[in-house]
Amino acid sequence: MTRLIVGPFNRVEGDLEIALDIADDAVVSARVTVPLYRGFEQILVGRPAPDALVIAPRICGICSVSQSMAAAAALRALYGLTPARNGLIAANLAHAAENMADHLTHFYLFFMPDFARAQYAQESWFADVERRFKAVSGSAGNEVLQARKRLLEIMGVLAGKWPHSLAFQPGGTTRAIDLGLKTQLIGVTRDFRRFLETVLFAAPLGDILAIETPEQLENYAESSGARGDFQSFLRIAQALDLERLGVAANALLSYGAYRDDGGAFLKEGIFDPVTGTLSPLDAAAIREDVAHAWMRDGSDDPATARTEPYAEKPDAYSWAKAPRLMGRPAEVGAVARLAVHGHPLIRALLARSRGSNVVSRVTARLIELALLADTAESWAKALALNEPFCVPAAADAEGQSFGLVEAARGSLGHWMSARKGKIRNYQIIAPTTWNFSPRDARGVAGPVEQALAGVPLAGLGARAAAVQHVVRSFDPCMVCTAH
Repeated sequence: MTRLIVGPFNRVEGDLEIALDIADDAVVSARVTVPLYRGFEQILVGRPAPDALVIAPRICGICSVSQSMAAAAALRALYGLTPARNGLIAANLAHAAENMADHLTHFYLFFMPDFARAQYAQESWFADVERRFKAVSGSAGNEVLQARKRLLEIMGVLAGKWPHSLAFQPGGTTRAIDLGLKTQLIGVTRDFRRFLETVLFAAPLGDILAIETPEQLENYAESSGARGDFQSFLRIAQALDLERLGVAANALLSYGAYRDDGGAFLKEGIFDPVTGTLSPLDAAAIREDVAHAWMRDGSDDPATARTEPYAEKPDAYSWAKAPRLMGRPAEVGAVARLAVHGHPLIRALLARSRGSNVVSRVTARLIELALLADTAESWAKALALNEPFCVPAAADAEGQSFGLVEAARGSLGHWMSARKGKIRNYQIIAPTTWNFSPRDARGVAGPVEQALAGVPLAGLGARAAAVQHVVRSFDPCMVCTAH
């Protein structure tokens, strides 16, 4: 058996290294290392509680709205505040815009370029894929960046800027809009829908959302014309049998997404992809294991845990903690959200492989993109111009609270305690911390470590594209992982 180190990975936000144990030209086991420690949780301790709204979003430049939403939710719970309905709708629309931009960027700029590698030069589809998706020179790049730029105009209207806006508050959002701006929002959502229907899917969003079975998905991939970029991925996935790649059978976790006074647009819960059963979420069952993290031992409850680095810790190999749900790993992301929500296609794909895989993760991300784009216009129309967007909050509350939201990459939680208006403790469990966690005290590997086991290397060792496909199917954001 030999060991290979893969990394650093390009096209990934932050630093990532993976040690692969190899035998018979395949991965036997993997260890995921997050080599960068940042210390945001320590920075927050001792500061006024509202400072979380300023500092936490700076954990990341691509999912800062998600961090803002989690911090605002934690403060809202601390204050016992009921936010303005307009503020909830506006925040949902802005949050969805960020998440849609992330999904779009991942598919076109992070994931698909790996199929333009020389390893696939002999494939019949290679020339078309290289022209379309090759990094820098591919024709898709400019189209996508223009569509993404237009989509993020939603941030300018509702939040003033992106990233790191202070518009997202416990009581709602800080900018009230007029009829002209509301019309602009509706126009942006319609333009983005048009891009998806003509470029990504080459079909109306309603047709994409009506696909409920793997057979219907295969028919769509081979339909006459077959000119959408999603169809290109599906045909490549079938040719390379990617449904067998990166399989993991962990519980799928979702905190619920896009909440308003009527509840969550996407439901919360825990879905077992092996048994097909759905269970309610118990946030008290979330724990942090640090057996193999460069952290000092202490409380495993994120409500009371401390982040104390211990770089010389024996047997540790990552700055990421190992979040566990009822003592077991959990996978998060779009595939988890849609499985929990009950989307029939995603549940059928999971049942077919008895777990998540490269195809189901990417497909879920794009189906969610269609779902959000289909809903965004109705959110914009629901904004009531003669009603408040924000209610004030007192900043001197005491106690413990937490805020749970869904970022593009999955479940994001902020736990905090405050006394006399100052933060006493702050803990964050990010989506990539769940997915890229190290082993726990029982030696159980995290989701990505599990998904890499058995991956074939085709004689290419660390350069094998299959390793990239598996890792990128989780869409890692490493700077969020260790905060």
